[in-house]
Amino acid sequence: MSAKAKKSSSQRTVYTNSKARRNYTIEESLEAGIILTGTEVKSIRLGHVQINESFARIERGKVLMYQSHIAEYKFGNINNHDPHRVRELLLKKKEIYRLERAIQSGGRTLVPLKLYLKKALVKVEIGLAVGKKLYDKRESLKKKAEMREAERSLKGKNF
Repeated sequence: MSAKAKKSSSQRTVYTNSKARRNYTIEESLEAGIILTGTEVKSIRLGHVQINESFARIERGKVLMYQSHIAEYKFGNINNHDPHRVRELLLKKKEIYRLERAIQSGGRTLVPLKLYLKKALVKVEIGLAVGKKLYDKRESLKKKAEMREAERSLKGKNF
């Protein structure tokens, strides 16, 4: 097995934010680490996580993720974690500063796109996003329907 094949197999997506690409136009995406407790990691490995309603903010030079839900670990003890606690994301200072400037310029927000395991670590893909208007959402749905129809018509014809 080659080195590239090993790298691709060492990443496993646990959860994808389905609402993010529907409600936002993603301008840029970054990989960030996340500070978790042991029971949170075990719960994520089981797939008991939801980030559909979550968002990130930059406060006092730190990136914080709000409204993410990591269910309590079933076999945890009295030291089990709070499912709705605010979690800190790990980025380099230059990246945080650049994101902060982009957000302050207006109309942009940080949205978690995907939560995945990379080797033994839990990573979050966050995106710098601009909210879509209703007519933009309708337009993207129309394009998707046209692409589906074109694929259907090509599939029926044998060349």
